[in-house]
Amino acid sequence: MKLFTPTVGWSLLLVLAVAFPYLAGNDYHLTVMSTAYIYAIATIGLNLITGYTGQYNLAHSGFMAVGAYTVGILTVDHQVPFWIAFALSGVFAAILGFFVGLVSLRLKTHFFSIFTLCVGYIMYLVIEKWESLTHGTVGIIGIPAPESFAGLDFSSPRPQYYLVLFFLVASLWIMHRIVRSLLGRTFMAIRNGDDLAQALGINLMRNKLLAFMLSVFFSGLAGGLYAGFVRFIGPGVASVEHTFDMTIYMLVGGIGTLLGPLLGAIGMPWLTQYLQVLQDYRFVVFGPLLVILVIFLPYGIVGTYMNRKRRKEAQAAQAAAPAAPAPVSTLNTAKGATHA
Repeated sequence: MKLFTPTVGWSLLLVLAVAFPYLAGNDYHLTVMSTAYIYAIATIGLNLITGYTGQYNLAHSGFMAVGAYTVGILTVDHQVPFWIAFALSGVFAAILGFFVGLVSLRLKTHFFSIFTLCVGYIMYLVIEKWESLTHGTVGIIGIPAPESFAGLDFSSPRPQYYLVLFFLVASLWIMHRIVRSLLGRTFMAIRNGDDLAQALGINLMRNKLLAFMLSVFFSGLAGGLYAGFVRFIGPGVASVEHTFDMTIYMLVGGIGTLLGPLLGAIGMPWLTQYLQVLQDYRFVVFGPLLVILVIFLPYGIVGTYMNRKRRKEAQAAQAAAPAAPAPVSTLNTAKGATHA
């Protein structure tokens, strides 16, 4: 009987996450971890369209900015309650994703990525230049914190940490249900090949569009949480650099897995914090490290571990299988019959 099962592993991670505020030295550590959780939610969404469906969306941070600005504009300029604005952040991102996906998903491979890169840059320019709506380069200041809910006050770092943790756990559970369902297997069939998926009777455009909308929905929710947590947003939220950061999180942890993007999104920001002296040379340092990782661990930490585990299980099953009886030679049988 295995003592360490996936259920036990996830339970231990949850216990550590719940206990972290009591182990953290100060509120700054809570802020770093809460921000990592928010980007983990967005990375989980990117992993759905990239790791499970095979479409690399370079406008993902732009949709996170849509969610953040939805909360900022509605709460600051129109005095809409935070929770209503937050609920609309994912919806608006998904609606915009529908129209972007209708055009972009007709392209394949790197053409899709290049197109979404252009879309992401256009979103950045719109946020920066449309001052009457987005406040331009000044950004939106004074975004209210999430209102009290069921007697819980979210104005201090510790309650905010648990609020973000709740949405992270909920996002992981929903994503687990998606990828383990028939819909998730449909996405993976598309990832393995469009022609194969069509041969199985899968509607490519409809399922790609659904995966794209679900992906940016998570990104929009992450942006809404980010706006309520940081309380200030600017055009930099839509920068493509954030998409590249989330890509690194996936590659380090393991693209196409549930645990990999989570570990990457949590581990990499802490590594960056401890290497702040190299902040100006971040890409010079992390670039070669990423190349080394891709060469020696092409499936990421979690992906490589899972592949090795499958190989060991297959070898163990093969060794435990009973050996087939040696075939009896027809010539020897005939000889035996003659001697008899």
